[in-house]
Amino acid sequence: MAQFESVQTRKSLLTGDEAVAHAVRQSNVDLVAAYPITPQTIIVERIADFAASGAFTGQFVPVESEHSAMSACIGGALAGARAFTATASQGLALMHEMLYAASGLRLPISMAIANRALNSPLNIHNDHTDVMGSIDSGWIQLFAENAEEAYDRVIQSFRIAEAVNLPVAVNLDGFTLTHSTEPVEMLSDEAVRGFVGRPPKRDSLMDEAPKSFGLMSLPDSYQFFKEDQSRATTGSGVTISQVEGEYAKLSGRDHGPLKIFGSGSKVMMVMLGSYAGTARTTARQMKNGGEQVGVISLGWLRPFPERQFLDALEGVETLMIMDRSVSYGAPAGPLASDVMSLLYRYGIKRKVIAVTYGLGGRGFLEEDAMKLFRYAEKSGPSFESFFFYGGE
Repeated sequence: MAQFESVQTRKSLLTGDEAVAHAVRQSNVDLVAAYPITPQTIIVERIADFAASGAFTGQFVPVESEHSAMSACIGGALAGARAFTATASQGLALMHEMLYAASGLRLPISMAIANRALNSPLNIHNDHTDVMGSIDSGWIQLFAENAEEAYDRVIQSFRIAEAVNLPVAVNLDGFTLTHSTEPVEMLSDEAVRGFVGRPPKRDSLMDEAPKSFGLMSLPDSYQFFKEDQSRATTGSGVTISQVEGEYAKLSGRDHGPLKIFGSGSKVMMVMLGSYAGTARTTARQMKNGGEQVGVISLGWLRPFPERQFLDALEGVETLMIMDRSVSYGAPAGPLASDVMSLLYRYGIKRKVIAVTYGLGGRGFLEEDAMKLFRYAEKSGPSFESFFFYGGE
Protein backbone atom coordinates (compact mmCIF):
# COMPACT_ATOMS: atom_id res chain seq x y z
CA MET A 1 0.00 0.00 0.00
CA ALA A 2 1.33 3.43 -0.93
CA GLN A 3 2.14 5.84 1.88
CA PHE A 4 0.67 9.33 1.87
CA GLU A 5 1.11 12.28 4.17
CA SER A 6 -1.87 14.50 4.91
CA VAL A 7 -1.92 17.68 2.87
CA GLN A 8 -3.33 21.12 3.32
CA THR A 9 -6.87 21.56 2.11
CA ARG A 10 -8.70 24.56 0.75
CA LYS A 11 -12.25 25.11 1.95
CA SER A 12 -14.58 26.23 -0.82
CA LEU A 13 -18.32 26.80 -1.05
CA LEU A 14 -19.49 24.43 -3.76
CA THR A 15 -22.65 22.71 -4.91
CA GLY A 16 -22.50 18.95 -5.16
CA ASP A 17 -22.31 19.20 -8.95
CA GLU A 18 -19.42 21.65 -8.76
CA ALA A 19 -17.61 19.43 -6.26
CA VAL A 20 -17.87 16.49 -8.66
CA ALA A 21 -16.62 18.61 -11.57
CA HIS A 22 -13.58 19.70 -9.56
CA ALA A 23 -12.85 16.10 -8.58
CA VAL A 24 -12.84 15.16 -12.28
CA ARG A 25 -10.67 18.16 -13.19
CA GLN A 26 -8.06 17.11 -10.64
CA SER A 27 -7.99 13.37 -11.41
CA ASN A 28 -5.94 13.04 -14.60
CA VAL A 29 -9.04 12.14 -16.61
CA ASP A 30 -8.45 11.62 -20.32
CA LEU A 31 -12.02 11.61 -21.60
CA VAL A 32 -15.32 13.10 -20.47
CA ALA A 33 -18.27 12.27 -22.72
CA ALA A 34 -21.63 13.48 -21.52
CA TYR A 35 -25.06 14.81 -22.39
CA PRO A 36 -26.78 17.39 -20.15
CA ILE A 37 -29.82 16.47 -18.09
CA THR A 38 -31.21 18.13 -14.97
CA PRO A 39 -29.97 17.96 -12.21
CA GLN A 40 -26.64 16.66 -13.53
CA THR A 41 -26.10 19.40 -16.14
CA ILE A 42 -23.89 21.62 -13.99
CA ILE A 43 -21.28 18.86 -13.70
CA VAL A 44 -20.62 18.78 -17.43
CA GLU A 45 -21.08 22.54 -17.82
CA ARG A 46 -18.29 23.13 -15.30
CA ILE A 47 -16.07 20.53 -16.94
CA ALA A 48 -16.71 22.26 -20.29
CA ASP A 49 -15.68 25.55 -18.67
CA PHE A 50 -12.51 23.93 -17.33
CA ALA A 51 -11.74 22.51 -20.77
CA ALA A 52 -12.25 25.89 -22.43
CA SER A 53 -9.91 27.59 -19.95
CA GLY A 54 -7.26 24.88 -20.12
CA ALA A 55 -7.80 23.78 -16.52
CA PHE A 56 -9.03 20.40 -17.78
CA THR A 57 -6.55 18.93 -20.23
CA GLY A 58 -8.43 15.80 -21.26
CA GLN A 59 -10.89 15.49 -24.13
CA PHE A 60 -14.38 16.83 -23.49
CA VAL A 61 -16.86 15.30 -25.95
CA PRO A 62 -20.46 16.63 -26.01
CA VAL A 63 -22.51 13.81 -27.50
CA GLU A 64 -26.09 13.56 -28.76
CA SER A 65 -27.48 11.27 -26.04
CA GLU A 66 -26.64 9.44 -22.85
CA HIS A 67 -26.47 6.17 -24.79
CA SER A 68 -23.77 7.80 -26.90
CA ALA A 69 -22.02 9.14 -23.80
CA MET A 70 -21.53 5.66 -22.35
CA SER A 71 -20.64 4.30 -25.79
CA ALA A 72 -17.90 6.93 -26.12
CA CYS A 73 -16.60 6.13 -22.64
CA ILE A 74 -16.49 2.42 -23.54
CA GLY A 75 -14.49 3.21 -26.67
CA GLY A 76 -12.15 5.48 -24.74
CA ALA A 77 -11.61 2.90 -21.99
CA LEU A 78 -10.91 0.21 -24.58
CA ALA A 79 -8.23 2.51 -25.97
CA GLY A 80 -6.66 2.83 -22.50
CA ALA A 81 -8.12 6.21 -21.50
CA ARG A 82 -9.39 7.15 -18.04
CA ALA A 83 -13.04 7.92 -18.81
CA PHE A 84 -15.83 9.68 -16.92
CA THR A 85 -19.44 10.59 -17.53
CA ALA A 86 -22.41 11.85 -15.54
CA THR A 87 -26.15 11.48 -15.90
CA ALA A 88 -29.51 11.28 -14.14
CA SER A 89 -32.94 9.71 -14.34
CA GLN A 90 -34.15 9.23 -17.94
CA GLY A 91 -30.58 9.67 -19.10
CA LEU A 92 -29.45 6.70 -17.03
CA ALA A 93 -32.40 4.72 -18.36
CA LEU A 94 -31.42 5.57 -21.94
CA MET A 95 -27.85 4.51 -21.11
CA HIS A 96 -29.06 1.21 -19.67
CA GLU A 97 -28.04 -1.05 -22.57
CA MET A 98 -24.46 0.19 -22.47
CA LEU A 99 -24.12 -0.16 -18.69
CA TYR A 100 -24.05 -3.93 -19.17
CA ALA A 101 -21.51 -3.62 -21.99
CA ALA A 102 -19.19 -1.55 -19.79
CA SER A 103 -19.33 -3.95 -16.85
CA GLY A 104 -19.22 -7.12 -18.98
CA LEU A 105 -16.11 -5.82 -20.73
CA ARG A 106 -14.64 -5.13 -17.24
CA LEU A 107 -13.91 -1.50 -18.10
CA PRO A 108 -12.79 0.97 -15.38
CA ILE A 109 -15.24 3.79 -16.19
CA SER A 110 -16.38 6.27 -13.52
CA MET A 111 -19.78 7.95 -13.50
CA ALA A 112 -21.66 10.37 -11.26
CA ILE A 113 -25.42 9.88 -11.02
CA ALA A 114 -27.44 12.88 -9.86
CA ASN A 115 -30.34 10.78 -8.59
CA ARG A 116 -33.74 11.88 -9.88
CA ALA A 117 -37.22 10.39 -10.19
CA LEU A 118 -38.26 8.68 -13.41
CA ASN A 119 -41.21 9.62 -15.64
CA SER A 120 -44.19 9.36 -15.74
CA PRO A 121 -45.56 11.62 -14.44
CA LEU A 122 -42.77 14.09 -15.13
CA ASN A 123 -40.75 14.91 -12.04
CA ILE A 124 -37.23 16.36 -11.96
CA HIS A 125 -36.65 16.01 -8.20
CA ASN A 126 -34.79 13.47 -6.16
CA ASP A 127 -35.39 9.88 -5.33
CA HIS A 128 -33.42 6.70 -6.03
CA THR A 129 -35.65 5.10 -8.65
CA ASP A 130 -33.12 5.72 -11.43
CA VAL A 131 -30.18 3.90 -9.87
CA MET A 132 -32.32 1.09 -8.48
CA GLY A 133 -33.35 0.28 -12.04
CA SER A 134 -29.66 -0.24 -12.84
CA ILE A 135 -28.53 -1.82 -9.58
CA ASP A 136 -27.94 -5.23 -11.18
CA SER A 137 -26.06 -3.95 -14.23
CA GLY A 138 -22.67 -4.91 -12.78
CA TRP A 139 -21.49 -1.50 -11.58
CA ILE A 140 -20.03 -0.77 -8.17
CA GLN A 141 -22.53 1.62 -6.55
CA LEU A 142 -21.40 4.17 -3.95
CA PHE A 143 -23.58 6.81 -2.24
CA ALA A 144 -22.74 10.25 -0.85
CA GLU A 145 -24.51 12.06 1.98
CA ASN A 146 -23.10 15.51 1.16
CA ALA A 147 -21.08 17.44 -1.43
CA GLU A 148 -17.73 16.78 0.24
CA GLU A 149 -18.36 13.04 0.30
CA ALA A 150 -19.34 13.15 -3.39
CA TYR A 151 -16.04 14.93 -4.13
CA ASP A 152 -14.07 12.33 -2.17
CA ARG A 153 -15.83 9.30 -3.62
CA VAL A 154 -15.44 10.49 -7.23
CA ILE A 155 -11.68 10.88 -6.73
CA GLN A 156 -11.52 7.43 -5.16
CA SER A 157 -13.67 5.93 -7.92
CA PHE A 158 -10.87 6.13 -10.49
CA ARG A 159 -8.45 4.18 -8.31
CA ILE A 160 -11.12 1.63 -7.38
CA ALA A 161 -12.29 1.06 -10.95
CA GLU A 162 -8.76 0.62 -12.29
CA ALA A 163 -7.76 -1.76 -9.49
CA VAL A 164 -10.69 -4.19 -9.94
CA ASN A 165 -11.48 -3.63 -13.63
CA LEU A 166 -15.09 -2.72 -12.97
CA PRO A 167 -17.05 0.50 -13.58
CA VAL A 168 -17.98 2.64 -10.56
CA ALA A 169 -20.99 4.93 -10.07
CA VAL A 170 -21.11 7.61 -7.37
CA ASN A 171 -24.67 8.61 -6.46
CA LEU A 172 -25.61 12.00 -5.08
CA ASP A 173 -29.14 13.22 -4.44
CA GLY A 174 -30.50 15.51 -7.14
CA PHE A 175 -31.05 19.14 -6.06
CA THR A 176 -30.69 18.22 -2.37
CA LEU A 177 -26.95 17.84 -2.98
CA THR A 178 -26.37 18.76 -6.61
CA HIS A 179 -27.70 22.31 -6.27
CA SER A 180 -27.13 23.06 -2.57
CA THR A 181 -24.01 25.00 -1.64
CA GLU A 182 -21.95 23.84 1.32
CA PRO A 183 -18.31 23.89 2.48
CA VAL A 184 -16.04 21.40 0.71
CA GLU A 185 -12.42 20.95 1.78
CA MET A 186 -10.72 20.39 -1.57
CA LEU A 187 -7.30 18.83 -1.77
CA SER A 188 -4.63 20.49 -3.89
CA ASP A 189 -4.46 19.55 -7.57
CA GLU A 190 -1.01 18.05 -6.99
CA ALA A 191 -2.22 15.89 -4.09
CA VAL A 192 -5.14 14.48 -6.06
CA ARG A 193 -3.05 13.80 -9.15
CA GLY A 194 -0.46 12.07 -7.02
CA PHE A 195 -3.17 9.96 -5.39
CA VAL A 196 -4.89 8.82 -8.59
CA GLY A 197 -1.72 8.57 -10.68
CA ARG A 198 -2.14 7.24 -14.19
CA PRO A 199 -4.18 4.18 -15.22
CA PRO A 200 -2.23 0.91 -15.08
CA LYS A 201 -1.33 -0.69 -18.38
CA ARG A 202 -4.02 -3.02 -19.70
CA ASP A 203 -4.85 -4.68 -23.00
CA SER A 204 -6.02 -1.98 -25.38
CA LEU A 205 -7.25 -1.35 -28.89
CA MET A 206 -4.13 0.80 -29.24
CA ASP A 207 -1.71 -2.11 -28.67
CA GLU A 208 0.60 -2.91 -31.54
CA ALA A 209 -0.55 -6.50 -31.47
CA PRO A 210 -4.22 -6.55 -32.57
CA LYS A 211 -6.76 -7.23 -29.83
CA SER A 212 -10.45 -8.15 -29.94
CA PHE A 213 -13.00 -7.36 -27.22
CA GLY A 214 -16.59 -8.37 -26.58
CA LEU A 215 -16.58 -11.49 -28.70
CA MET A 216 -19.42 -14.01 -28.86
CA SER A 217 -19.83 -16.29 -25.82
CA LEU A 218 -22.00 -19.36 -26.30
CA PRO A 219 -23.86 -21.41 -23.65
CA ASP A 220 -20.76 -23.46 -22.81
CA SER A 221 -18.87 -20.38 -21.55
CA TYR A 222 -21.18 -17.41 -20.90
CA GLN A 223 -22.06 -18.35 -17.32
CA PHE A 224 -18.38 -18.58 -16.38
CA PHE A 225 -17.83 -14.97 -17.43
CA LYS A 226 -20.78 -13.90 -15.27
CA GLU A 227 -19.55 -15.93 -12.30
CA ASP A 228 -16.15 -14.29 -12.57
CA GLN A 229 -17.74 -10.85 -12.83
CA SER A 230 -19.89 -11.55 -9.78
CA ARG A 231 -16.89 -12.70 -7.75
CA ALA A 232 -14.99 -9.58 -8.75
CA THR A 233 -17.85 -7.32 -7.66
CA THR A 234 -18.35 -9.11 -4.34
CA GLY A 235 -14.62 -9.11 -3.67
CA SER A 236 -14.14 -5.45 -4.62
CA GLY A 237 -14.93 -4.38 -1.05
CA VAL A 238 -11.35 -5.20 -0.03
CA THR A 239 -9.98 -2.83 -2.66
CA ILE A 240 -12.53 -0.12 -1.89
CA SER A 241 -11.49 -0.21 1.77
CA GLN A 242 -7.81 -0.04 0.83
CA VAL A 243 -8.37 2.98 -1.42
CA GLU A 244 -10.51 4.68 1.24
CA GLY A 245 -7.79 4.03 3.81
CA GLU A 246 -5.11 5.61 1.64
CA TYR A 247 -7.35 8.57 0.93
CA ALA A 248 -8.02 8.99 4.66
CA LYS A 249 -4.27 9.34 5.26
CA LEU A 250 -4.18 12.04 2.63
CA SER A 251 -7.34 13.96 3.51
CA GLY A 252 -8.24 13.02 7.07
CA ARG A 253 -11.65 11.81 5.82
CA ASP A 254 -12.76 8.16 5.81
CA HIS A 255 -16.39 7.64 4.84
CA GLY A 256 -16.29 3.86 4.84
CA PRO A 257 -18.93 1.33 3.78
CA LEU A 258 -21.42 2.66 6.31
CA LYS A 259 -21.80 5.28 9.02
CA ILE A 260 -23.33 4.26 12.33
CA PHE A 261 -24.88 6.68 14.80
CA GLY A 262 -26.22 5.31 18.06
CA SER A 263 -24.45 1.98 17.94
CA GLY A 264 -26.36 -0.67 19.89
CA SER A 265 -29.65 1.25 19.90
CA LYS A 266 -32.83 -0.81 19.97
CA VAL A 267 -34.21 0.90 16.85
CA MET A 268 -31.98 1.60 13.84
CA MET A 269 -33.08 3.44 10.69
CA VAL A 270 -31.25 2.18 7.57
CA MET A 271 -30.83 4.76 4.80
CA LEU A 272 -29.10 5.84 1.59
CA GLY A 273 -28.16 9.41 0.67
CA SER A 274 -28.66 12.87 2.07
CA TYR A 275 -31.74 12.30 4.25
CA ALA A 276 -29.55 10.27 6.61
CA GLY A 277 -28.30 13.57 8.02
CA THR A 278 -31.83 14.58 8.96
CA ALA A 279 -32.46 11.23 10.62
CA ARG A 280 -29.13 11.42 12.48
CA THR A 281 -29.94 14.89 13.86
CA THR A 282 -33.31 13.62 15.06
CA ALA A 283 -31.79 10.50 16.60
CA ARG A 284 -29.27 12.64 18.48
CA GLN A 285 -32.07 14.75 19.96
CA MET A 286 -34.05 11.66 20.95
CA LYS A 287 -31.03 9.93 22.48
CA ASN A 288 -30.41 13.03 24.58
CA GLY A 289 -33.90 12.39 25.95
CA GLY A 290 -33.07 8.78 26.74
CA GLU A 291 -34.57 7.05 23.69
CA GLN A 292 -32.63 4.19 22.09
CA VAL A 293 -32.64 5.10 18.40
CA GLY A 294 -29.90 5.31 15.80
CA VAL A 295 -29.08 5.47 12.07
CA ILE A 296 -27.13 3.26 9.69
CA SER A 297 -26.22 5.18 6.52
CA LEU A 298 -24.86 3.02 3.70
CA GLY A 299 -22.03 4.38 1.57
CA TRP A 300 -21.77 1.18 -0.47
CA LEU A 301 -24.71 -0.61 -2.03
CA ARG A 302 -22.82 -2.77 -4.53
CA PRO A 303 -20.92 -4.54 -3.18
CA PHE A 304 -23.23 -4.69 -0.18
CA PRO A 305 -21.07 -4.38 2.97
CA GLU A 306 -22.37 -7.58 4.56
CA ARG A 307 -19.84 -8.05 7.36
CA GLN A 308 -19.91 -4.42 8.47
CA PHE A 309 -23.70 -4.33 8.38
CA LEU A 310 -24.06 -7.49 10.44
CA ASP A 311 -21.58 -6.13 13.00
CA ALA A 312 -23.77 -3.02 13.31
CA LEU A 313 -26.76 -5.11 14.42
CA GLU A 314 -25.37 -5.84 17.90
CA GLY A 315 -28.10 -4.87 20.40
CA VAL A 316 -30.56 -3.83 17.69
CA GLU A 317 -34.13 -5.13 17.98
CA THR A 318 -35.92 -3.29 15.15
CA LEU A 319 -34.66 -2.25 11.73
CA MET A 320 -36.57 0.48 9.90
CA ILE A 321 -35.38 0.27 6.28
CA MET A 322 -35.99 3.41 4.23
CA ASP A 323 -36.40 3.07 0.45
CA ARG A 324 -36.66 6.05 -1.91
CA SER A 325 -37.68 3.73 -4.72
CA VAL A 326 -40.49 1.30 -5.51
CA SER A 327 -40.14 -2.30 -6.65
CA TYR A 328 -43.59 -2.63 -8.20
CA GLY A 329 -45.33 -5.83 -7.16
CA ALA A 330 -42.42 -6.98 -4.98
CA PRO A 331 -42.73 -7.78 -1.26
CA ALA A 332 -40.60 -4.76 -0.33
CA GLY A 333 -38.40 -2.02 -1.77
CA PRO A 334 -34.92 -2.80 -3.14
CA LEU A 335 -32.91 -1.77 -0.06
CA ALA A 336 -35.31 -3.58 2.27
CA SER A 337 -35.12 -6.68 0.08
CA ASP A 338 -31.32 -6.61 0.26
CA VAL A 339 -31.34 -6.33 4.04
CA MET A 340 -34.00 -8.99 4.57
CA SER A 341 -32.13 -11.38 2.27
CA LEU A 342 -28.98 -10.82 4.28
CA LEU A 343 -30.76 -11.48 7.57
CA TYR A 344 -32.30 -14.66 6.17
CA ARG A 345 -28.96 -15.92 4.82
CA TYR A 346 -27.31 -15.68 8.23
CA GLY A 347 -30.34 -16.81 10.23
CA ILE A 348 -30.67 -13.48 12.05
CA LYS A 349 -34.10 -12.54 13.38
CA ARG A 350 -34.91 -8.86 13.72
CA LYS A 351 -38.17 -6.97 13.56
CA VAL A 352 -38.33 -5.24 10.20
CA ILE A 353 -40.24 -2.15 9.14
CA ALA A 354 -39.89 -1.41 5.42
CA VAL A 355 -40.79 2.17 4.50
CA THR A 356 -41.06 3.73 1.04
CA TYR A 357 -40.73 7.49 1.33
CA GLY A 358 -39.43 10.70 -0.26
CA LEU A 359 -40.46 9.86 -3.82
CA GLY A 360 -40.17 12.64 -6.37
CA GLY A 361 -38.41 14.91 -3.88
CA ARG A 362 -41.07 14.71 -1.18
CA GLY A 363 -39.59 16.23 1.96
CA PHE A 364 -38.31 14.38 5.00
CA LEU A 365 -38.00 16.60 8.05
CA GLU A 366 -36.93 16.01 11.64
CA GLU A 367 -40.56 15.66 12.71
CA ASP A 368 -41.02 12.94 10.09
CA ALA A 369 -38.00 11.02 11.37
CA MET A 370 -39.22 11.39 14.95
CA LYS A 371 -42.70 10.14 14.01
CA LEU A 372 -41.20 7.04 12.36
CA PHE A 373 -38.79 6.36 15.24
CA ARG A 374 -41.70 6.55 17.69
CA TYR A 375 -43.74 4.19 15.51
CA ALA A 376 -40.90 1.67 15.58
CA GLU A 377 -40.45 2.01 19.33
CA LYS A 378 -44.07 0.97 19.91
CA SER A 379 -43.78 -2.19 17.87
CA GLY A 380 -44.76 -5.53 19.37
CA PRO A 381 -42.57 -8.62 19.74
CA SER A 382 -43.36 -10.03 16.28
CA PHE A 383 -44.00 -6.69 14.62
CA GLU A 384 -43.42 -6.22 10.89
CA SER A 385 -44.78 -3.48 8.69
CA PHE A 386 -44.45 -2.41 5.05
CA PHE A 387 -45.91 0.91 3.97
CA PHE A 388 -45.56 4.21 2.12
CA TYR A 389 -44.84 7.21 4.32
CA GLY A 390 -45.83 10.61 3.03
CA GLY A 391 -45.39 12.89 6.03
CA GLU A 392 -49.09 13.23 6.80
